[in-house]
Amino acid sequence: MWTGIGLCVAGAAGLVAGGVLDVDAADPWASVAGGAAGLVGLALTIYAVFSGGSGSPHASVTVSGARSVAAGGSIGAVATGDGVQAVAPTAVPGSAPPAGGRPVTASGERSVAAGGDIGSVSTGDA
Repeated sequence: MWTGIGLCVAGAAGLVAGGVLDVDAADPWASVAGGAAGLVGLALTIYAVFSGGSGSPHASVTVSGARSVAAGGSIGAVATGDGVQAVAPTAVPGSAPPAGGRPVTASGERSVAAGGDIGSVSTGDA
């Protein structure tokens, strides 16, 4: 993000300086700067898509509270109650992307949080 902001500021400063010093010279510089900015933007977009879209591929997972469950990705089935069993979901979770560096927090008794899909959850007692 800071690289993009820095390039925008540098490009704007260069165009203003070119416009003040020599208007005829500013047109070709604007064309070159626009093309370069487009290529840099494309490269940053491709990098963000294939690297998970964040600086860190791992989610920050925090769990607090009795019988709480948190996962950076998807959760298939969870049972936190007494005498209950987790029922496997009919569809396998995983269609949602993992948290990708975003915090996942489950706080409070028997809370469940996931950075992806949650298939089946039972937090009560049988």
